[in-house]
Amino acid sequence: MNQMTLRVLPAILLVAFSAKASAAAFQLWEQNASGLATAYAGSAAVADNASTVFFNPAGMTQLGGFQFSAGVAAVKPNFEFNNQGSNGVGGNGGNAGSLAAVPNGYVSLQLTPQFYLGFGISAPFGLATEYEDANWVGRVQAIKSEITTVNYNPSLAYQINDKVSLGLGINYQTIDAEMTSATPVGTYRVKGDDAAWGWNAGALFTLSPAMRVGVSYRSAMDYTLDGTRSVGANSSPAKADIKLPDTFILSVWQQVSDRWEAMGDLSYTHWSTLDKLSIRHATGTDVETFNYDDSWRFAWGAAYKASDALKVKFGIAYDRTPVSDSNRSARVPDNDRIWFSIGGQYSAGKMGRFDLGYAYLYVKDANINQSVGLSNLRGSYDNSGHVLGLQYSVGF
Repeated sequence: MNQMTLRVLPAILLVAFSAKASAAAFQLWEQNASGLATAYAGSAAVADNASTVFFNPAGMTQLGGFQFSAGVAAVKPNFEFNNQGSNGVGGNGGNAGSLAAVPNGYVSLQLTPQFYLGFGISAPFGLATEYEDANWVGRVQAIKSEITTVNYNPSLAYQINDKVSLGLGINYQTIDAEMTSATPVGTYRVKGDDAAWGWNAGALFTLSPAMRVGVSYRSAMDYTLDGTRSVGANSSPAKADIKLPDTFILSVWQQVSDRWEAMGDLSYTHWSTLDKLSIRHATGTDVETFNYDDSWRFAWGAAYKASDALKVKFGIAYDRTPVSDSNRSARVPDNDRIWFSIGGQYSAGKMGRFDLGYAYLYVKDANINQSVGLSNLRGSYDNSGHVLGLQYSVGF
């Protein structure tokens, strides 16, 4: 019974945390719903619930006693290909994006006046593109591409004084990946998984009672995927190294007046760590090329206190893709995007707080000219996305 539980639990978590990319490439910003309404502006400085464990563990020093926060974001991306001269035979593949859920959960506990302990479960990266028509014109380039991560994040924070706080976290992160495409002798499939250790750290500076600045860093994760590589009926063991990027965030939060708050965010993701995926198997090595560039994200948001119980939020963000036009693939047909976010927070007193957020992602049309063997995929993608999040937070 215990062995069955140990096998089933990771599978349940992978299903629960399977997600579609909504930030640049396949990074996921949806680690709470309270930040979704402001396009995650001020993510490392707001620190108004336990989800600060992910964005900046030093923010736990703004929370007293025991704090709990849990939520889910429903993500619906759209990837629709328009053929413009491909040399293959078949249709456009339909919509390669589908609805998925990104859950999260966090706790924070004040141990002493200076020390705080926290723990979070989240999904920092996620990708799932699957073309509705497996016989589409780009089937040699891609049919299905999926990456699922689950991150376990114990954290500690220390308040040096009323101006400076520091935080540190350890990350144990699992990954499960699968890629398929078509060949003349059958379906090509690579599937593998692994787990890796990383860390995150942050600092929070309280410049005045009305202004905070936060900085945080989340390390890269080095994996060696272990699984199988198959073509048609032939299958063999395979391994592949992949390094998911590190991220730096600089945030500011300011209480502008009794009713207004303003916040901003600048983040940098070191996507150039993802150059290529070399899949080693019994008969050779297959290579999936990424050639990603480093990327930036800018966000601005505000909140208005309409009453003692209700706060209205809105925000906008520009998310620069790491994918260049010359390296865009059918697996990740990504491009620059703008987030338009809105939402609100309702306080039910001792019963806790409820956050609801929505974001529409406007994505620039993505041109593609990808060749695999003799097959050339040429055209453009009409992309967009919708994110709806709900969060419950309570403290004792």
